[in-house]
Amino acid sequence: MLRTPSPPMSARLLLSGLAGACVLGLLLSLSVGAYPLALSDIARLLAAALGVGDGTADRTAETVFWSLRVPRALGALLIGAALAASGACLQRVFRNPLAAPELLGVSSGAALGAALAIVAGLGEGGLQLAAFGGGLAAISLVLAIGPLLPGRDRLLGLVLTGVAVSSLLGAVLAALISLADPRSALPAITYWMLGSFSAISPAGLAYLAGLVVLALLPMGLLRWRADALALSDDEALASGVRSPQLRLVLIALAALATAGAVAAAGIIGWVGLVVPHLARMLVGAAFPSVLPASALLGAVLVVLIDTASRSLGDTELPPGVLAALLGAPVLFVLLWSRRAD
Repeated sequence: MLRTPSPPMSARLLLSGLAGACVLGLLLSLSVGAYPLALSDIARLLAAALGVGDGTADRTAETVFWSLRVPRALGALLIGAALAASGACLQRVFRNPLAAPELLGVSSGAALGAALAIVAGLGEGGLQLAAFGGGLAAISLVLAIGPLLPGRDRLLGLVLTGVAVSSLLGAVLAALISLADPRSALPAITYWMLGSFSAISPAGLAYLAGLVVLALLPMGLLRWRADALALSDDEALASGVRSPQLRLVLIALAALATAGAVAAAGIIGWVGLVVPHLARMLVGAAFPSVLPASALLGAVLVVLIDTASRSLGDTELPPGVLAALLGAPVLFVLLWSRRAD
């Protein structure tokens, strides 16, 4: 059986620092915006909620804080953690540093489900449910077809099936967009596909938190076993790890986390691809340290992206656009530095 040793002291210190950065990023997100809130205001509102303060608070500040800022900031935190952890998990499963949640068609399936909900005129709850169902349907199709392809490399079969399913769903989505009403449905589909945290409500936050915990908690418990996926199947089996079954479980968990994130906020690309590379640079290649580092880094990054997207100008910049503007150059720098090594 595999042992579960504690991570090295340096890795634990880095993880503690990243956890502190999450807290600071969250405080920044809660305070910055069109209606700025000082840290003293935030402390007063939290104290009033806990029944510690005098119970008096500005009604406007209270509404902005609890109805808008808290769901949005916590939602960005959870989505960043879910996408980055899913990316780290898939890169370990496929032993490919370019693997990402988009690889298996989850994002395309969720986008198509959301587009169908918008065209059908469903509300926010129906849209999120359709997006979540579309993402899970896509990964179910990939997992059903991939093992049936001829050849001995099942991982390659899953990748090729994911690419094919993603392309097919993308084509259907493009056809749907071309037929959508340009005055109502088309702007809504375009806006959703660029990503947005503005629609995350307190109820939606609770739903998102449940899905993320349901996916990331087992993923974290399995991270020591997932480290054996770097070995051959026979070597992993000698260590007590059944690699094929573990891969399927981790793929399903990554798909669940990604589908929940995309259903809540639309498509936020690049996080699942770039953040695990940064995590490995900080804590090394051991997956038990890479997974929590990726989740914390992703949480910080997406919270900061959301804060910047609604603070840089009078018009809110879609976070998916800002993530791409940051992610592409960072990935290029990472690949170039690896080439230099």
